[in-house]
Amino acid sequence: MILAIDMGNTNIVIGCIDDERIYFEERLSTDRVKTALEYAIGFKTVLELHDIRAEEIRGAIISSVVPQLTNVIKMAVEKIVGKTPLVVGPGLKTGLNLHMDNPKQVGSDLIVDAVAASHEYGAPVIIVDMGTATTLSVVDKNGVYQGGAILAGLRLSMEALSSRTSQLFNVGLEMPPHAIGKNTADCLKSGIVMGNAACVDGMIDRMEDELGYRCKVVATGGLAHVVIPECRHEIVIDDNLLLKGLKLIYDKNREKAE
Repeated sequence: MILAIDMGNTNIVIGCIDDERIYFEERLSTDRVKTALEYAIGFKTVLELHDIRAEEIRGAIISSVVPQLTNVIKMAVEKIVGKTPLVVGPGLKTGLNLHMDNPKQVGSDLIVDAVAASHEYGAPVIIVDMGTATTLSVVDKNGVYQGGAILAGLRLSMEALSSRTSQLFNVGLEMPPHAIGKNTADCLKSGIVMGNAACVDGMIDRMEDELGYRCKVVATGGLAHVVIPECRHEIVIDDNLLLKGLKLIYDKNREKAE
């Protein structure tokens, strides 16, 4: 099996996966002041909770959107498994052609999502990833990554509203009883949850209009289960999309890792 880690701005997704199954997927908080040793202790604890020994892990791969922590996480992984992990970025084969103005600016998490979605569900496909930011990525019918869109995530939007407006406050990210709220809390829930669902639906429509054909749509990320059920498009939720993508990229670069 391999250890797969995706470092996001808010959470770190960590899991073990092989050709047969995903053994686990867990989330740890991203902390920019933690040392490599502190992260290593956290990763080791997760492995022990799932009864996985370091010697069972033949390799590791990391994707990261927090550049200042990438080397810290690399050192943490080396401490617990004794192997240098691959890092998604320039120099690694992904099998994905990027039709972008500057391909190096594309987030590694978006590339990993696109690789997994294309493999699992086929192209054309639109991938919705709901985390700190909500991203939509488009892979066209020829399997080419065409770009996408980035908007503020649910928690980020809620924090902005509660911190910048004197009479609004944080509420739980859950479905209100109606789209037309009857109190401030339900109005906020409607705007954040149903508003994001409407935004996702609208962006899918616009992207398909630009392409000129319909696409499969796959969603992932910690908040997908809150919003996607309220969307009007048929959207598959795949919680393990990132781990699947990391495994696919690892396999394409196995000779560099083992």
